[in-house]
Amino acid sequence: MNYRSIPTTVPFLVAALLAVGCSNADSQNKPAAKAVRGSAPQSMPAAPPVDAQFGAYWYQGKAELTRFALDQARYGEIRHGDAVLIFVTEDFLADKEVKLESEPAGRPVLPVLKLNLVKKFATGIYSYSMMTSVFTPVDVAAHPHSLKVSTSSQEWCGHTFTQLNLRDSKYDVELRSYFEKEGDRNFSLDTVYLEDEVWTHIRLAPERLPTGRIRIVPGTMAQRLRHTELDVETATATLEPIANDPAKNGRMRYTLNYGNGDRTLAIEFESAFPHRIMEWSETYKDGFGAKAHVLTTHAVRTNEKVIDYWTKNSTADDYLRKELGLP
Repeated sequence: MNYRSIPTTVPFLVAALLAVGCSNADSQNKPAAKAVRGSAPQSMPAAPPVDAQFGAYWYQGKAELTRFALDQARYGEIRHGDAVLIFVTEDFLADKEVKLESEPAGRPVLPVLKLNLVKKFATGIYSYSMMTSVFTPVDVAAHPHSLKVSTSSQEWCGHTFTQLNLRDSKYDVELRSYFEKEGDRNFSLDTVYLEDEVWTHIRLAPERLPTGRIRIVPGTMAQRLRHTELDVETATATLEPIANDPAKNGRMRYTLNYGNGDRTLAIEFESAFPHRIMEWSETYKDGFGAKAHVLTTHAVRTNEKVIDYWTKNSTADDYLRKELGLP
């Protein structure tokens, strides 16, 4: 895949916000230190062609954290837990497909919107911790496919890891698992739409979400929980306003129906910028043997903070977890 620098056709407001930036615990959402010291736009990595509204929200040097009350289907029963969506912009090295943390001059830098989707829930005596990271170029018109997706799952039996990297017009896939039938595998998939990038595309350009009969790679977290092969599948996608519920005025719903009703994912979000995700549901047959039932996982937004969370790592900051609705 050929990458190109995105032109710096950005209003002065956005350039100024980028210059201020913030940290990762030290470089989250900001150029390298050398670039920050200079305020001139030419001293910074290429910035995306965005309007002032987009820049003021996504380049303010903070991340958007949203906590959801989670009812998760697992082993044929519904488990209660927490889900957190963490959205933040970063500068991304397109060749290495990692976050930029050094001098950007002369390097293929792409601004991306990163999502970390975290789920935590218990199954009886033991717990699950799952996380998916998605890296999607901000300029979705020029770069319609996400560059990288990685998912890890930890529970008391062991852990697994899946990663997709967009390289040479294919997604290179790494699968690492403690299950015998999965083992350690490397393979490639066609460059098609990814379910995991629906979340970032909703925040960037929901009007560009694909509809109709589409080829798609299902979500890596769903693949992990269902122990299915990760492959290109066919789904029917719809995007429509929610018109039959007055409590949800101003919302849109994006729905993916796989196969013959084998699995359905529906995500509800605000039609107005910044298109906050409000809730989602996922329905499929869960469990094994006699415990297998068609169940629906459901997550509803409860709390939100826009904050530079990477600087809030002191014991004095513990109260922020309660404000976000987390234990």
